[in-house]
Amino acid sequence: MRYTQIRAFHHVALTGGFSRAAEAIGLTQPAISDQVRRLEEAHDVLLFYRDARSVRLTVAGEGLFQLTKQFFEVEDAIAGHLDQSRAAKHGTLRVVADSAAHITSAIGRFRVSHPRVFVSLRIGNTEEVLAALRRFDAEVGVVGNLSGAEDLDQVRLGASPVIAIAARGFVPGGKPLALTELADWPLIFRETGSKTRRCIEAAARAAGLSLTPNIEVEGREAMREVVASGAGLGFVSEAEFGHDDRLVRVSVAGLDTEMTETLVTLKARADVPVIRAFLSAVRA
Repeated sequence: MRYTQIRAFHHVALTGGFSRAAEAIGLTQPAISDQVRRLEEAHDVLLFYRDARSVRLTVAGEGLFQLTKQFFEVEDAIAGHLDQSRAAKHGTLRVVADSAAHITSAIGRFRVSHPRVFVSLRIGNTEEVLAALRRFDAEVGVVGNLSGAEDLDQVRLGASPVIAIAARGFVPGGKPLALTELADWPLIFRETGSKTRRCIEAAARAAGLSLTPNIEVEGREAMREVVASGAGLGFVSEAEFGHDDRLVRVSVAGLDTEMTETLVTLKARADVPVIRAFLSAVRA
């Protein structure tokens, strides 16, 4: 097994094709193909399914790709250690958050200090955030109500009560509701992996209730749009309510639960310069 073979494999997996990998590392497509073929032959393993238009990782290829992600990250860390003047000033920071509201100010501070780092931010539920971190597909995550994650470093960002929301005029007179009344209203829940949904279901169980959603929606923004259409009651943390004239808060007596927001990073990646720099921006 040679470094050139591992590098060729990694870039094919990373870019999704032999031609794109060749362009990324300045080699010809036949040279990339030959390096991957030699790696497969040396270890009697198939790493890619190949067809006329695309390549896909095999199970063995997926496992190797997880390892090469770590391998090349360590290589980058070594380069950063040897050139401290450039550490955390170049590269990419990938953030996956259950809500952008809790992280945007830190991203702004980070960009001021490190303007040459490209930052990408995408939204996902807690399960998606943690999966992205553990696949090395993100450097930083933001999740709600996290517990029992020994492989993660955590920084608490704050807490916010969970509230009910509805389209303006949906609840006649804007009257307060009791928690026990929620079952009488059409309910709109996020997908199963949502921590907000888990908070609502836990509060209902504690009160001896069983709440069944009438509509289940993937993603917070989609849920807000369905609620705004007048289809039912939805739930968000108060910090995420935002400014939408179509929506109003609905007071629910007995709904005493809150979402804690936590920034998480993998302990195994604590020495990655761009992660260290971002944590400094958060703590600032």
